[in-house]
Amino acid sequence: MKTIVTMGRGGTGKTSFVALMAKYLIEKKKTPILLVDADCDQNLAEMVGIDVAAAGKKTVAELLCATFIERGGTTVGVPPSHRIENRIWEEGLVEGEHFDLLSVGTKWVEGCYCLPDAALKKALGTITRQYQYILIDAPGGLEHLNRRITDHIDMVFDVMGPSSKSFAHVQRAYRVIKEVGITVDRFYVIGGYAFPDELKSRASEETGLPCPGKIENDPQVAARVLAGESLLAVPKSSPAYRSVAALLDPLLSGE
Repeated sequence: MKTIVTMGRGGTGKTSFVALMAKYLIEKKKTPILLVDADCDQNLAEMVGIDVAAAGKKTVAELLCATFIERGGTTVGVPPSHRIENRIWEEGLVEGEHFDLLSVGTKWVEGCYCLPDAALKKALGTITRQYQYILIDAPGGLEHLNRRITDHIDMVFDVMGPSSKSFAHVQRAYRVIKEVGITVDRFYVIGGYAFPDELKSRASEETGLPCPGKIENDPQVAARVLAGESLLAVPKSSPAYRSVAALLDPLLSGE
C-alpha cells in the first residue's frame, strides 16, 4: 500500500492532478485505489464522476454531526473517533469498480477540523491495507496534515502556480510535515497548468526539492471541469493526461 498526498494553493490544478493520477493508476491496473477528498470544497468526487449524496453516502463531517449532535453528544469514556469509525466505512465510503472514495466534507460545527480529522485517521488505520494506493487530495491550508491524518506518506506532490505564494506554500508544507513528525519518503514539486516551463529549474533550486515535470494546459480538461464532468473519461491523447502519465511513469515504474 502506497499513500500519495497532493497539495497546493487553490487554482493550481491540484485536484485535476489527483483525478488524472487515478486515471493513470487505473490504466496501469494498479488498483484498487482509495481516494480521500480532504478538501472542504469537495471537488475531487465530481472530477471522478461521483455524486456522494446521490450514491446515498455522507461525508465524514456529516456523519459526525449525525452521531454526536443529532443523537445527543458523546458517551463518557468512549473516544469519538472509535464510535464513528464503523459508520465512516459503512455509510461514508462510496465503492466503485476500480476505486473507492471518502470525503471529509465541510466543517460540522464552528471551530477546527480536529474531530473529523481524528475520526478519519482512525478509519484510515483499519481497512486501508486492502488498497494498492491511497490518494489524498489535501487542502492548501494544510490543516489536515497539521493534525496528522496519516503518519507516513510515501510520496508528496506540491502543485505550484506562477506566484511567490506558491513557492512559500512549498516551504510551509515541508516545515509542517517535519514539525508534526510525519515521515515522507519522497517530496516533489510539480508545475500546475499555468506554471511556465522556464520556472521548472527555479522551482527545484529555490525549494531544494526535485521537480519532475508539470501538468500541461488542456482545453479538454478545462471544459470538463467547468461542466462538472469526470476527468476519468478524457482520452489518452489529452495533453494533460499525457503529461501526468509521463511524470508518473519514472516515479512509479518500480512499484
